[in-house]
Amino acid sequence: RGSANPTFRVLFYAQQHGDEVSGKDALLYLVRDIAREPSRLPKDVDLWVMPMMNPDGAEAGTRRNSAGADLNRDHVTLFQPETEALHRVARRVRPHLAVDAHEFGRDSEEWTAKGWEKWPDITMDGLDNPHFDRERMAAARRWVDEAAAAEEKAGHRFLRYWVGGAPPDDEQRHSAPDADGGLNGVGAYGGLSFIIEAAVRHESKNPSADLGNRVDAYLVLFRRFLEGGGHRAEDLAVVERARRLPLPAFLPTDALWVNPGGTVTEFPAVEVATGKVVKVATPNLMTEVAVKRSVPTPLGYAVDPKAAPEIAALLGRHGLPFETLGAPRTVAAETCTLLRVEEEFDDVYSRYGGRTIVKRGAAKETELPAGSLWVPLEGEAALRAAMVLEPAAMYGLWQYPRLRALVGTDGTIPVRRVVKAPK
Repeated sequence: RGSANPTFRVLFYAQQHGDEVSGKDALLYLVRDIAREPSRLPKDVDLWVMPMMNPDGAEAGTRRNSAGADLNRDHVTLFQPETEALHRVARRVRPHLAVDAHEFGRDSEEWTAKGWEKWPDITMDGLDNPHFDRERMAAARRWVDEAAAAEEKAGHRFLRYWVGGAPPDDEQRHSAPDADGGLNGVGAYGGLSFIIEAAVRHESKNPSADLGNRVDAYLVLFRRFLEGGGHRAEDLAVVERARRLPLPAFLPTDALWVNPGGTVTEFPAVEVATGKVVKVATPNLMTEVAVKRSVPTPLGYAVDPKAAPEIAALLGRHGLPFETLGAPRTVAAETCTLLRVEEEFDDVYSRYGGRTIVKRGAAKETELPAGSLWVPLEGEAALRAAMVLEPAAMYGLWQYPRLRALVGTDGTIPVRRVVKAPK
């Protein structure tokens, strides 16, 4: 802590993927430098650092943990102890600003086939899930837009975070808007949230040859976040306003990256043979998150008794409040039906597998039996509860086999949308 009563809480965490080391190393250097010179930590900052989220993967040099799980796809279910621990810290700290640190391959197959490698040394993006308020997303985007100048001054090349194939024909997009990654999963606690990725040459004989450069590029951004970039008071006010916002009238259930204006982007690449930077005109960099479908916001969710133990455990991992009914209650509720789960990658819309195709039923008076769970959408936890439980979401709980086992043989989802308060 910079003082006895810091006002701005920051959470940095790294190495969710065990084979991505530069963010972790940068955080250790950051902690070392602050320990040697405490004045490096501004007095208004309360800094929390989790430098190694995946010690199993770090030891084995693998992306996944020893259970074979990708931790950065586990922020909805929290099945893994590592992600559950991160969310316990996030609930305790309630960070105003959080950063998830990763690495990306500079020399991926699609690029080397063209004789190119990716240009930036480091990339960053801000929270982008459509459940979040526009003011907070704009504040995060401002940090992204201002990062290029800071990195250039330090001798590093910066672009906004993106993934995808090689331009111009392949599609590229910015960070996934889904809730199962750390960027938006931790962002659901109401603060500004970011993902940073530094570039590594995986196919090099010595991928660690430029590790110092990657670490330095990280430190530029970490230190700037701590210093505030001249935006501390504004960021604090944005976060505090976001945490007081009620849920909107409608919840987005399907969103994807699009290029609505057909914008043609000049995409930089490096010719491996010459080291020359070339600009590739591509119309296939997606520029905006579009909401394709929304549903009316319910008052809360009711969970059938047969699914109550598993869902209660899920709610407990998220620290979400709920009530177990000791006696039946009558509500007006919508029952949803799982029509299918699409496991294949969608090449048309460039979307991950695991899409849950759900049909909403009409609201009907329903008696909830004793043993049902009642999860109201109230208070600061309402946004997180909706992001976790909404049964109509395209990437909902039912994509996961362990939770899909709770769905009835007729496809009935055991989480109902309550539209009239329990009596």
